[in-house]
Amino acid sequence: MQVILLERVAKLGQMGDVVDVKPGFARNFLLPQGKALSASEQNIADFEARKAQLEARNLETKKEAEALAAKIDGQQFVVIRQASDGGSLYGSVSTRDAAAVAKEEGVTVDRKQVIIRQPIKTLGLHEVEVHLHPEVEAVITLNVARSPEEAELQATGKTIQDAAAEAEAAADYEIAELFDDIGSAASEDEDLAETVEEVLPEDAEGQKDEG
Repeated sequence: MQVILLERVAKLGQMGDVVDVKPGFARNFLLPQGKALSASEQNIADFEARKAQLEARNLETKKEAEALAAKIDGQQFVVIRQASDGGSLYGSVSTRDAAAVAKEEGVTVDRKQVIIRQPIKTLGLHEVEVHLHPEVEAVITLNVARSPEEAELQATGKTIQDAAAEAEAAADYEIAELFDDIGSAASEDEDLAETVEEVLPEDAEGQKDEG
């Protein structure tokens, strides 16, 4: 099926291009979303008549998308979820979830604009693409955690497991230091006892000689 594109479509072409696509793709995606028209003579003529208007509208929406991209690109959004001790989520994070947390931070993004390449099923930091315009994209990070405190920790590049391991290592070090101190004190006591034993016999012999 031939269609005429009303905007740039990735892997298909630019605005005004007449391209061949599968009928199902055209009917289910391109046509209902206003990205293309069937390439009839009438539609092609209508497009040519409206081309300047469409290009102006595209330029305006592109500028708006670029402004939003500059605002959110590289930004982190916290998603609170329940998970096992091993970090596996009880479920997954969806495009709807990503759009919702962005909205909570004052950023309006349609879930259809969010692209999750791999299912998010674990705690941690996950990069997600946001297609704001056919020619404008941004990348945001979803900080998936069990609590705000865990999210804050993960934002520094650490995990709860890392923090626990560091705390355990610090505790082990303190215990080792304590035993070293105890050992040093015991050694000093032994040295003192030996010194006393060495001195006392000499004093005793001196007293016998005086007697």
